This record gives sequence, structure tokens and C-alpha cells, in this order.
Amino acid sequence: MVKGDRPILDNLTLTIAAGEHTAILGPNGAGKSAFVRLLTHDDRPLSIAGAPSPIRVFGSDRWDVFELRSKLGIVSSDLHFRFVFGNNEGRVRADAAVLSGFLATHGILRYGVVTADMRRRATDALDRMGVAHLAKRYLDEMSSGEARRVLLARALVTVPRALVLDEPTTGLDLIARHAFMERVRQIAEQGTTLILITHHVEEIVPEISRVILLGDGRIVASGSKESVLTTQSISSLFDGTVAIDEEQGYYYARPGR
Repeated sequence: MVKGDRPILDNLTLTIAAGEHTAILGPNGAGKSAFVRLLTHDDRPLSIAGAPSPIRVFGSDRWDVFELRSKLGIVSSDLHFRFVFGNNEGRVRADAAVLSGFLATHGILRYGVVTADMRRRATDALDRMGVAHLAKRYLDEMSSGEARRVLLARALVTVPRALVLDEPTTGLDLIARHAFMERVRQIAEQGTTLILITHHVEEIVPEISRVILLGDGRIVASGSKESVLTTQSISSLFDGTVAIDEEQGYYYARPGR
């Protein structure tokens, strides 16, 4: 993938196994967003004639994008923005937002058939995320934390094989961020594969076992949290002195002197 004359992702080779909860950590500009867009097939990688397919999702290199979106749930601050501010269809209620997960749309329901079973599953998904009481509320009337949990319900309503969280707590305050990540922990415990993309070390919940460091479009390190989240490696990644502490499965980063 190229931006201008500079590769955004360069010689990146990566495999994530089913059930392998993984965090991809890197500073702004590292290529994290580009990686997500390739994974979701919103962008396509450059192909080389005669070479193997540059990206395979769930073992396949050919996907109908709408079918893929039912198997690969995604939550991001960008998706939140599109639902609340960038939606040409106007305001979206929570129940419609979750139902649109079945149709791979942004709250638009008129282009597909919504069944009674879909409505039941949408209600269940909202309840699992603790926002069932907001089903008839519009997303722009909610706090950012509430709306983000509605979008988490939307991502889960199709029972995806993996959940991609792309900077999922951007814009959330301390309490909302904690509540959101606690829901994420429950999802991991129930078996859905997590792929967390972040530049916050403290968002890497205890259930995540593998960490990949991404810098300048390349994988800098990959391995267990214990081996990757070290003062030396994080300081090098963020080009500054960073001290790393661990407590009860969580890691914390603080700037050093």
C-alpha cells in the first residue's frame, strides 16, 4: 500500500490465528489505520503477478465485502462519527443502528428485509452491552460511551468470528473508557477473537495474549505481552523515554525523564 511515493505498509507479514487475542500497538502514522482498511477490504493491496494473494481473511482471498462484514465486526471512532455526523439518512436510533449490522449499512434498513429474528437478536445484543434501555434513543442524544457500546452491539449482532477495535475509546472519558473495555473483556472471554488497534498501552486488556508493535509501516516486534511490552521496546517505538509498569495483567506507560 503506497501513499505518494512512500509505502504505508512495507514488507509486512502477519498471521493472526483464530482465538488469538491480539493488540497492534503503534504511534500515529505507523500504518495502523491502513492495516485495518486492508483487513476489512475497504482498501485493496497492490498485487504482484504470479505471487500469492497479499491478504487472506479467514483463509480466503476472495470476499464479497458485505458478507465479510457479517463475519468481521468492527468498532471505531470513525464509524461513530459516520453514524452521528456523517450519515446522509439523518439521525439514527440505537435499534436501527444495531439492525443495520445485518445489512452492512449505516443505519439504513429500507434496502433489506428485517425479520422478527433479527429484531430479537438486536435486542439481545443491546442488552449484552448494557444499553437495551436506549433502544429507541438517537445516537446523537447519547453520551459518547453509550453510543460506542451501541456500535459494539451492532458489531456483535451477526455473531462475527473476529472483532476489530480500531482506536475504540477515542473521545471517551475515563469512566466510559473503563466501562467499554470491560465489555470487551467479556467478549474475549466468550470466545470472539479480538484484534485491538491502539496507541494506548493501558487499553491492552489482560485477555489479550499477543502484542504486535508497528512502526513506519513495519512490524518492529511480535510476541507475548511480557516479551514485547518492555521499557526498551516501547521507548524505541515511540522515540522517547517511556517506563512500563505491570499490575494485575494490565500494563501502564508513563513518560520518563
